[in-house]
Amino acid sequence: MTVNKQKKCVRYRGSKTHGCGSMKKRRGAGNRGGKGMAGTGKRAQSKKPSIINMFGNTYLGKHGFKRPTTVRYKSVNIAFLEEKFDSLLAKGKIKSLNGMYSIDLASVGAGKLLGTGVPTRKYRIKADSVSSSAAEKIKAAGGEIVGEKVSKEAVEEK
Repeated sequence: MTVNKQKKCVRYRGSKTHGCGSMKKRRGAGNRGGKGMAGTGKRAQSKKPSIINMFGNTYLGKHGFKRPTTVRYKSVNIAFLEEKFDSLLAKGKIKSLNGMYSIDLASVGAGKLLGTGVPTRKYRIKADSVSSSAAEKIKAAGGEIVGEKVSKEAVEEK
């Protein structure tokens, strides 16, 4: 003869504790003191400094992120300066001084000058960083570079 077996939770209906004694005993993670590295007093304000010294900030849930260590500049080629010369001069981003054209690359929105293109004018360029080929081309055309930090390729070649 077959027996219809009831599920355990159905059988415990009507009993306050579902057969587990005191209600305190089955409260989940609270019964164990917490999840993970419980027991270090992580919820007490007075314990936090000692926990940070022992485990660091990551234990308390502060993870954050590390910024990239390399600095990346928005770069501009010499060809860009030649191509946009008239519009940049009209906007006042290029200034004419004693037969030289002075440009601050920060005003153009760039930090690095690259060497693609041929300069047809004498430029006085202020930049955070300049590639070695760009520096050679600007100086060969009679220009100069102010505040230059020549890239690693130029240092390795010398």
